[in-house]
Amino acid sequence: MTQQRPRVALTLGDPAGIGPELAAKVLSRPGTLDANEVHVLADRDEFERAFADARLPAVPLGDEPRPGVATLLDDHSAPPTPIPTGVVSEEAGHRAMHQLRRAVALAAEGRVGAIVFAPLNKTSLHLAGMQEEDELRWFAKQMDHHGTTSELNVLEDLWTARVTSHIPLSAVAARVTPESVRATIGLLHQVLTDAGIEPRLGVCALNPHAGENGNFGREEIDAIAPAVAAATADGIDVRGPFPSDTIFLAARRGDFNGIVTMYHDQGQIAMKLLGFSGGVTIQGGLPVSIATPAHGTAFEIVGQGVADPTSMANAFDIAAAVAARRQA
Repeated sequence: MTQQRPRVALTLGDPAGIGPELAAKVLSRPGTLDANEVHVLADRDEFERAFADARLPAVPLGDEPRPGVATLLDDHSAPPTPIPTGVVSEEAGHRAMHQLRRAVALAAEGRVGAIVFAPLNKTSLHLAGMQEEDELRWFAKQMDHHGTTSELNVLEDLWTARVTSHIPLSAVAARVTPESVRATIGLLHQVLTDAGIEPRLGVCALNPHAGENGNFGREEIDAIAPAVAAATADGIDVRGPFPSDTIFLAARRGDFNGIVTMYHDQGQIAMKLLGFSGGVTIQGGLPVSIATPAHGTAFEIVGQGVADPTSMANAFDIAAAVAARRQA
């Protein structure tokens, strides 16, 4: 029996940014179209313009999935006037969300097991009517998914998950509960397992010095430590809470391959200092493997052909690997 190739829906992201160029560069990598069944959600002119931006010849297209070619799912919906590049706009937000909705529909039909999208611009998305604070909540709503979710970030061998994400810092402490921390630990454990990695998890404290035995706050005593204990009882290899100013040093020397953080910047600052260009964001906890680069639309270099595809390639490979394991 031949192994089934991962089925991936690929969108070009915000058409005003570097997303189309990145998608073209990933599709052009040797082996990408041989190892994966890739369905590109774009109109033909958008597809061809993406390769022109990347200074690359367009990859072969076919009507049916087969090794060496991509399938272009052109629904002839591109705006008659090209969307201006390098600027925020409602039109760009509408276009990006339109193709993401199509990708979600493909997943719901069972035609793909992974969605990879190029960078988006949240301002454009909100101008276009997105009510949710981020893409993760938007995907969850589109999929009618009500389980635990977390935006995960991946850099080389280190994965992070957040108990809270795109909320004000003043609201974080109230959302750090035994239930929310335990759920996030479990989610990170499951995602790493799905990716074929044996999890070794560490958990951040919220307060300086891990609360200093309650002198600087009780979240560690009342919420985080009980969650770690409960997860350990469930058979998960997890330790903590550890001060957030030292836990990433322990991860760098190999103590952990996954870290649970309490809020957005607690993990993001450390991860981007460890290495900015290769980072990946995963929409964790959803029924479909979804990934995107951890960087933005880089309006300042659109059309120059110099965008670095490392993060986009890593996002594609991670999403495809998870999909392959789930398809097996």
